[in-house]
Amino acid sequence: MKHGLITVAAAVPAVKVADVEHNVLEIEKLVANAEGQGVEIICFPELAITGYSCQDLFKEQLLLQKAEEGLMMLMNFTRKLNIICVVGMPIQAGGLLLNCAVVVQSGQLLGIVPKTYLPNYNEFYEKRWFASAQDLNPTDLYLAGSHIAISAMPKIFQTAGGVKFGVEICEDVWAPLPPSNNLTMAGADIILNCSASDDLIGKHSYLRSLVAQQSARTISGYVYASCGFGESTQDVVYGGNAMIFENGRLLVEGERFSFQPQIQVTQIDIERLRTERATNSTFINAQREAKAEVVECRAVELAEFKMLRSVNPHPFIPADADMAASCEEILNIQTAGLAKRLLHTNCQHVVVGISGGLDSTLALLVCVRTFDKLGLDRKGIVGVTMPGFGTTDRTHDNATSLMQTLNISQMEISIAKAVTQHFEDIGHDMSKHDVTYENAQARERTQILMDLANKLNAMVVGTGDLSELALGWATYNGDHMSMYGVNAGVPKTLIQYLIRYMAQLPQFNAQQATLLDIVDTPISPELTPADAQGNIQQKTEDLVGPYELHDFFLYYFLRFGFRPTKLFFLACHAFKGKYERETIKHWLTTFCRRFFNQQFKRSCLPDGPKVGSVSLSPRGDWRMPSDASNALWVKECEAL
Repeated sequence: MKHGLITVAAAVPAVKVADVEHNVLEIEKLVANAEGQGVEIICFPELAITGYSCQDLFKEQLLLQKAEEGLMMLMNFTRKLNIICVVGMPIQAGGLLLNCAVVVQSGQLLGIVPKTYLPNYNEFYEKRWFASAQDLNPTDLYLAGSHIAISAMPKIFQTAGGVKFGVEICEDVWAPLPPSNNLTMAGADIILNCSASDDLIGKHSYLRSLVAQQSARTISGYVYASCGFGESTQDVVYGGNAMIFENGRLLVEGERFSFQPQIQVTQIDIERLRTERATNSTFINAQREAKAEVVECRAVELAEFKMLRSVNPHPFIPADADMAASCEEILNIQTAGLAKRLLHTNCQHVVVGISGGLDSTLALLVCVRTFDKLGLDRKGIVGVTMPGFGTTDRTHDNATSLMQTLNISQMEISIAKAVTQHFEDIGHDMSKHDVTYENAQARERTQILMDLANKLNAMVVGTGDLSELALGWATYNGDHMSMYGVNAGVPKTLIQYLIRYMAQLPQFNAQQATLLDIVDTPISPELTPADAQGNIQQKTEDLVGPYELHDFFLYYFLRFGFRPTKLFFLACHAFKGKYERETIKHWLTTFCRRFFNQQFKRSCLPDGPKVGSVSLSPRGDWRMPSDASNALWVKECEAL
């Protein structure tokens, strides 16, 4: 395991029913393939050594003896390998025949897990041949040249890297209380399921949902391998399911009904799972009584680590297939939050500063949706443009066009005269374009909005977004302040998608061209003068870094508590070919510095709705002292 990632595989060999030697050779081929890919744990189907569909042949001593010899073959094959193999086979224990999974590593038999729940319906009459783990008394076996104990006691296997995994077999996961419940409550990070599930119309989607839900419910990785081509088709067909989930999310899935052996390889993020568990009080409460025996796996030297799983460079952005539904959900949350605040305060007017930029545009559109939903006159929305020393024609024209076509109340109040007077009052040289020059403009604009709100019995709707809050890219008691911040839970990268989405809606057809131009406008506070051609000169991403990088850091930093080394590793993988490693390191260091240094602004935020899994509200998801040191994080960044 490296960077908290462990490489696992689900394998489906092509078997011949009751031909143990053939089956073991096929298993060995897949094991060798997996070892070459750096796989640390591989899961095979139920009864893979003999084939699942042997039926009454399981009563034959010759088959059982050959199964044991097959296990010895596999153990010998793995003697010089590091990989942990989990394979299904029948095992005799005293007077019982058990459907088991064996755990093998480096020529050693580490443990045996007997199946608990045996189906006895339709075509599956396992109770005809096998006993349940519930029928088993603890027994010492001499199996495949090894002395080993077998019992119904739940077993958790722990790798040298500290990853814990448990095993259940096929029907176990369909039970009302699957063994994986107890195993994960007792500490298993990953569940391996050696399965043999036939395929029927509609069954696969149900199975997929079942395994996904079990993975989500237990906040675990789940590796599912079910038998496929080569099993008897006397009455049913086995399609060969190979699926790997992480906390309910499908990472990889094999081809069903393949005539060839297959292996699905990916990496499960153990640190991510453990962070989720540590912050989930329901999971913490549920695990109090869980118990299991822990079996230590052999320590190994792993080959060079290679990243196998994909990393989404834009974790806040919904998948294309879900984009419309997700955008509607986000907008509905923002709309519902603002509507409740308006109704609670009996307020029928809002004041919004409109700059022609992304944030104020989204805030205005949310206000329009809210007023329409409440049946209020849009004239109750007062949009205020406040041109200053850096305002360009492009943003000004977009702002005025948007307000006019949306049929809201429109005001324009230049801040130039008031700010110039203010500079005279405090003795500031206007030619010095420093933080005083910039912040005085932001505070003047906020003062205008607040005073107008008092005059109109209105509410100031804030426009600042989640990304700006993370970086502290807001003037304290300037645009930092409002009476309700509708964008507080929406990152900058997502705002662009939301506006593009709304631009395609029929009700905003008249605003479409303006909205798309706003999306394409460089992000800027426009607090310093434009260039000689009247174009935006002060570009935010030139100063604090690309928002797509900062949003990436923000998501994984807040959601999973990842340290800088892992953030850097993931970002280098996600943005390979777009940003150089040194560039990522630079902006990651900036993120860590700014995130800590600017907490004081987040400690006194106005109310605003949470829309996703990440929020910076000091009353909700993120509670951090304003004077916490960033030394540990910055030092690790500098050492990258």
